[in-house]
Amino acid sequence: MSHLINRLEIESNLWSQNFERIMGLDEVGRGCLSGPVVAAGVILSPHKENSRYKDSKTLSETERIRLAKKIRNESLFWTVQLCGPDEIDRLNILKASITAMVRCMEAGGAPDYLLVDGNRFTTTLIPHQCIVKGDDRSASIAAASILAKVHRDTLMKKLHQEYPFYGWNTNVGYPTKIHYRGLQEYGYTDHHRRSFNLKTDKKYQL
Repeated sequence: MSHLINRLEIESNLWSQNFERIMGLDEVGRGCLSGPVVAAGVILSPHKENSRYKDSKTLSETERIRLAKKIRNESLFWTVQLCGPDEIDRLNILKASITAMVRCMEAGGAPDYLLVDGNRFTTTLIPHQCIVKGDDRSASIAAASILAKVHRDTLMKKLHQEYPFYGWNTNVGYPTKIHYRGLQEYGYTDHHRRSFNLKTDKKYQL
């Protein structure tokens, strides 16, 4: 059962092999119609209590915000990076997701090992391991998923103030009936991903 998972087992094994700065990498927003894909990288301290970090999708918004503050305060290093809609359209969503995670790797923190959520990454001089459903198996990846989701949700809710027609305050850019209804009525904005099926050719007019 999920609550019995030891989400520090992978990190503990690597710490015992003298890896000291293990960076968990995760991204959010791949399936959205609008907004960036956002990645986070987190290097946890082995001397802090990290076992409460789990897949951000299983946490309430209040829990995510509380844990994000704890992660920012207590981790050895953290960073949030993104690829915007124009990059997503140019690269495709998979490559853009990987690019955002690579930017986290390159942002600092001197990671000596990478734990990457999913099954795809890129060639790198830093040893890495891809872990399917890693946000529920690794505390480092879970911490990254929390930071990425809190950052992206906050961004989309701010954009909602400027574009209140698409329901971004609740769907944060994911495809929903209200989002498609807004696209049909008002058209796509500069924050939409043109390479995705938006079901409209109309451009938003101020």
